[in-house]
Amino acid sequence: MLVWVIYDITENSTRKKVSDACKNYGLYRVQKSVFLGDLNDNQRDSLSIECEDVIDEDIDSVYIFPMTQDSFNKVKLLGQAFNRELVSDSVITKFF
Repeated sequence: MLVWVIYDITENSTRKKVSDACKNYGLYRVQKSVFLGDLNDNQRDSLSIECEDVIDEDIDSVYIFPMTQDSFNKVKLLGQAFNRELVSDSVITKFF
């Protein structure tokens, strides 16, 4: 299932750990603090636990949103919908 991971983390080292975890699960960076990709339920749960272990829940936030393909197909991209420096053309083609 498609999953969006969106986070707001204050410390650089913690932010890097969450970013690296997202990359390790094969997620694609869409914006600086936004990843998108396919994860099964177990992977989504594991990523959630990894993030929970490193963030400060009093000040940081991580959102992991599952999304059906049908819903994703209805996404509207407006303006500068993605940062081309962070997302390769092959990723753009895969999702958009």
